[in-house]
Amino acid sequence: MPDQFDITIIGAGIIGLAIAARLSEDHRNILLVEKNQAFGQETSSRNSEVIHAGMYYPTGFLKASFCVEGNKRLYDYCKKHNVPHKRVGKLIVATNDEEVEQLHEIKKQGDKNNVDKLFFLSQSEVTKMEPLINAIEALSSPDTGIVDSHALMRSLAISTESRGVICAYRTEVTSVKFDGKQYRIGINKDDYFLYTKILINAAGLASDRIAEYAGIDIDRENCRLKYCKGSYFTATPSPKISHLIYPVPTKNKEGLGIHATIDLGGRVRFGPDIEYVSNIDYTPDNSKKMSFHHSISCYLPCVEVDDLQADMCGIRPKLQGPGESYKDFIIQEESNKGYPGLINLIGIESPGLTACLPIADYVATIVEACH
Repeated sequence: MPDQFDITIIGAGIIGLAIAARLSEDHRNILLVEKNQAFGQETSSRNSEVIHAGMYYPTGFLKASFCVEGNKRLYDYCKKHNVPHKRVGKLIVATNDEEVEQLHEIKKQGDKNNVDKLFFLSQSEVTKMEPLINAIEALSSPDTGIVDSHALMRSLAISTESRGVICAYRTEVTSVKFDGKQYRIGINKDDYFLYTKILINAAGLASDRIAEYAGIDIDRENCRLKYCKGSYFTATPSPKISHLIYPVPTKNKEGLGIHATIDLGGRVRFGPDIEYVSNIDYTPDNSKKMSFHHSISCYLPCVEVDDLQADMCGIRPKLQGPGESYKDFIIQEESNKGYPGLINLIGIESPGLTACLPIADYVATIVEACH
């Protein structure tokens, strides 16, 4: 008799783990499958590890509401579960008059999104807080912080497994077929099959492919992912800063600009940049050193080009292609397309880490409606 589950979640990144932990509070017979040998091996562990405040995202977007709520809830979660984190604060810096105008637009958007504690700093106030930073004005977000993403995922994984969720690693979904009542899931080149009533696709970089396996026309539904590589550099010697330092975001918010973040050990890292790619490749590219230096030197002129070394890369699962308008998360149940009980989460990029707990609650409400 093949294995039969009430709920199967594909993907053990931060989103899949948060969903599994949340659903395990109310449901049993849950399976979490992950193609890699451990949780969080892709997007969830290759990012800036920032707890965002939510001032950038268009009002009405899931990204906006989930980020603002997630900011508060993630701090509470980390404190309760002893996950290392720090509310370091962030400065978005303007280096010319045009950027000052953009800074004020960001403040207006933050106010619309009900982001707490956003305030402007003058040039002298910036210099007092961060002597190395070049800025004529800055927007301060003291509730922006950093988190140990691996420790956060480990905490969610422990909660998940302690409530009886089966976590199957090295388990890649290679087919999905709906028979009118349930989903047949093919595993590892269809060497094995299992069945599930509810299928939650939280597969990150593979989420569009999983949706396509199930029968969704991902081009017609505008949910084919674009891989957007983001590289990071470090500097030796490391500049002495105590806040996260962000430039004004790029046009169309394809990214938040090459920013300076601090990890919990105090190390400064710069990135990510924006590079749309056709294949997933995490090889750092030291040839980007000059372009990184050009971006960094605008706000942190003490960093010399020879100080920089390529560090790591991540890939964002973007719905937004080069030059396209800003896109929201896709989180939806697919009954209207003939696939009841299929819940797709596609394009979950930043601020997905910050928003993971509200996203999990949102999925839980969809699951309840499926019963």
